[in-house]
Amino acid sequence: MTAANNGASTPEDDDPFGYLYEDGRAAGATPPGQSRGYGYPGPAAQPGVPRTSYNQVRTVGERQYGQQVPQQQAYAQQGQPTAQYAAPETYPGGAPTRPVPPEGGGHGGGRSGGPNTKGLLIGAIAVVAVVVIGIAAALITSGGEDDKAGGQSGGDGGTSAGQSVKPSDDPSTSQDPQEPLPKQDAATLQLGAPAALAKDIKGAEGAGGAFVTGFNAVGASVTWKAKIAEAGEYRLYVRYAIPAQDANATLTVNGKANSNPLGLKNFIHSTDPAWEKNWQTTWAPVNLNKGENELKISCEAGNQCNVILDWLEVKEG
Repeated sequence: MTAANNGASTPEDDDPFGYLYEDGRAAGATPPGQSRGYGYPGPAAQPGVPRTSYNQVRTVGERQYGQQVPQQQAYAQQGQPTAQYAAPETYPGGAPTRPVPPEGGGHGGGRSGGPNTKGLLIGAIAVVAVVVIGIAAALITSGGEDDKAGGQSGGDGGTSAGQSVKPSDDPSTSQDPQEPLPKQDAATLQLGAPAALAKDIKGAEGAGGAFVTGFNAVGASVTWKAKIAEAGEYRLYVRYAIPAQDANATLTVNGKANSNPLGLKNFIHSTDPAWEKNWQTTWAPVNLNKGENELKISCEAGNQCNVILDWLEVKEG
């Protein structure tokens, strides 16, 4: 579309800025204020004459802020307008001026605005450094684990995971199970007269309920030959019964009598003289040799031997 007079009669063929062109002015186009609108003159469409534009375009520099502002325009020769622009705040009622902060938020007086490229560069370098450190740490950890696995599986004598180790056939490295310490029923021991076997009192734990009686006389004894795997300090336990009265006897180990008698006391503080109500246990320390040891309990002069015997047992001291 040109600014020439082509007889347009529709809004889309109208040129509201025809007065800006030389041929438009020659066709009668007028600037704002000299007609009902911009463009070519005439209130209605006529053949060969474009009608007035529907668009109410304002000239550059003409603005209103709540009231009518006089137009300040100067026209050059031959009716050509020359717009003279003035800032809105210079007009009455114009917007007040206020300082505009510099872009970038800097505090420096002569500092120019714009993005903080230095901060972005530092942030990017920090991110790259963190990634590099993480990769290096992962490689170091993986390498350490591989070295450890290689050290375990490589070399002479090493075994890797999943391999079974054949037990050693060297008998010197095998350990024999520890032999149990001996225990013996008194009824199976070697008896010295007047000691004898009996079964008429309940509560005995010997075979068939047998126990040793007749011990309340000088010379009565029981002798036990016990085999010990290792020499050392042990305890000799004796199960016995008394008629609610303390008793004692002489203990001899490998031919040597203890200086202290074997105490067969009323530890349960019973007041019932029935034998079956007074079964209890005592012990004495003994020093035994490796191999066979002879243990003897006897009634000697000065002992109170009113007691019956059930069994003897050696335990670790």
